[in-house]
Amino acid sequence: MKVHEKIRFMRQLKGLSQENVADKLALSVNGYADIERGKTDVQVSRLEQIAEAFDMDLIELLSFGEKNVACQIGNNNHNNWQNTYAKESDFELQKLQLIVEQQGKEIAYLKEIIDLMKKAAESTAD
Repeated sequence: MKVHEKIRFMRQLKGLSQENVADKLALSVNGYADIERGKTDVQVSRLEQIAEAFDMDLIELLSFGEKNVACQIGNNNHNNWQNTYAKESDFELQKLQLIVEQQGKEIAYLKEIIDLMKKAAESTAD
């Protein structure tokens, strides 16, 4: 997942609008939207501000959605591995939930269009 995709996903996951985040960053909505579209190269300082707007640190933002493999040596290997795996699983679950929610909205929108087209066809048939 590219950085701008992670930013957009995290904004949606946090339930924020582009306007909310743009205000927190003292940017125009168009300026922030360009970041989410990948049209703007973002400096590290701006990425830190974006992460802060999402109540997370920069490393969490940049590592979101990445498949991390860790090898640890010691007595607590199993617990540490489970925590890492659980965190990645939570992110993947949140991502899938957001996708399902978005698809549900798209289906509802398409049903509305179909209903409008049926009504238009009925009115022209009369």
